[in-house]
Amino acid sequence: MFHLLLLAGVVLGGYIFLTQTLFKRSKCKGKAAMAGKTVIITGGNTGIGKATALHLARKGAKVILACRNRDKAQGAIAEIQQETGSTDVYYMQLDLASMKSVRSFTETFLKTESRLDLLINNAGLVGDGRTEDGFGIQFGVNHLGHFLLSHLLLGRLKEAGGGRVVTLSSMAHRWGNINLEALAVDKHLGTGKYSWQFFYAYCNSKLCNVLFTHELAKRLKGTNVTCYSVHPGVVRTELSRHVSLWQKVFIEPIARLLFLDPEAGAQTTLHCCLQEGIEPLSGRYFACCAVQEGCAKARDDAMARKLWEVSERLCGLS
Repeated sequence: MFHLLLLAGVVLGGYIFLTQTLFKRSKCKGKAAMAGKTVIITGGNTGIGKATALHLARKGAKVILACRNRDKAQGAIAEIQQETGSTDVYYMQLDLASMKSVRSFTETFLKTESRLDLLINNAGLVGDGRTEDGFGIQFGVNHLGHFLLSHLLLGRLKEAGGGRVVTLSSMAHRWGNINLEALAVDKHLGTGKYSWQFFYAYCNSKLCNVLFTHELAKRLKGTNVTCYSVHPGVVRTELSRHVSLWQKVFIEPIARLLFLDPEAGAQTTLHCCLQEGIEPLSGRYFACCAVQEGCAKARDDAMARKLWEVSERLCGLS
């Protein structure tokens, strides 16, 4: 009996510890007015993106879901409209795995929309394969597609006055490394059919997200646009939809017990969208609705600059 009680105490203690650390919840308290403002959310039809869209629509923003799948997006829009009463939620086709699609999206947006206040680079995936342009899928979607999208929309963000770019990264960036020489040759930052290989590639792409934000802040100095990278928490989303069945069987019970739901996972994104007075923290990394000290490699000025220059070349911008 004593051993059972001891085991129960250890399990309960471990659960409490995890929910206060790795799986800690936070709540956005930002109250910036959103009426009359326009927001783009990539991957806004599911998970964290959808929860973010719902909150911003409720606050009166015009929300554009930039997604690949029309049917899923229309379903999400119907749900958001029903829950918020907003009729100002729209779908625009965007496939981040295609530079042609990114350019087509921005061209259409700039022709049809007169302002942009928030660009939320939310979409991401874990998996293997190549983009339409031959890049590793995680590097191509999680970093390069968003890099090009942000670059093409910066002008409109500057016009709005006080625009923000919020890019979802992950605490996984701490385990990432970027080999620019290998990237130039292979057009990816890790690939392979095994889970550890594409998790490694995912970590590398998330490090790219933090370095992109770090460098973007430097390039935006003197403008009214700011940018932030975000760890949303360990969230139960469709991010791992490409992993194998046995991994899902293993992960699912843990996910249901400990992982945050998408609404909880959206809180730090919303903090970086709505919290007033964080402009001096442009370029920084946020988690649990607070600025965090990222690891040294995420603050590497030289690497951030080199990654930016390589990304420009790969996108055909230089």
